[in-house]
Amino acid sequence: MAALNIEQIALDIASPLAEEPGALLPILHALQEHFAYIPTEVVPGVAQLLNLSRAEVHGVISFYDWFQAEPSGASTLYICRAESCQAMGSAAVEAAAKQHLGIDYHQTSDDGRITLQPIYCLGNCACSPAVMLDEKLYSRVSAESLVAMLDNLPERES
Repeated sequence: MAALNIEQIALDIASPLAEEPGALLPILHALQEHFAYIPTEVVPGVAQLLNLSRAEVHGVISFYDWFQAEPSGASTLYICRAESCQAMGSAAVEAAAKQHLGIDYHQTSDDGRITLQPIYCLGNCACSPAVMLDEKLYSRVSAESLVAMLDNLPERES
């Protein structure tokens, strides 16, 4: 997809939302939904449309973990880092994920299959530690069960 096309598509998405109060977040959500990330080349156009600086738009994108500035993997693994999960051993789950995938948080595996993200509460405290793979929640996860889950992840078609 050429840069000009991405910029025009982004403006087509953003323009109808620009007059809403607090338009930046709805625009960023719409862009994320359309592209599956927020391409850096659309930031200047969004900033100009909303009469904001590029730094302000970038600051919002980088502040919220939900917004991605780069394409994500085919699947996203969220590891809960809230207190309950930490108390129940999520550090071992986190270490196993990082070692097994060869990446850190906010990175995507070399094969493009998995993006690793921290999350600060999945609302499953009674069954800690918890992880979420795409939209499926897993409870009482151990380092071993996480590695088995990743090894058994089905291939996705592009």
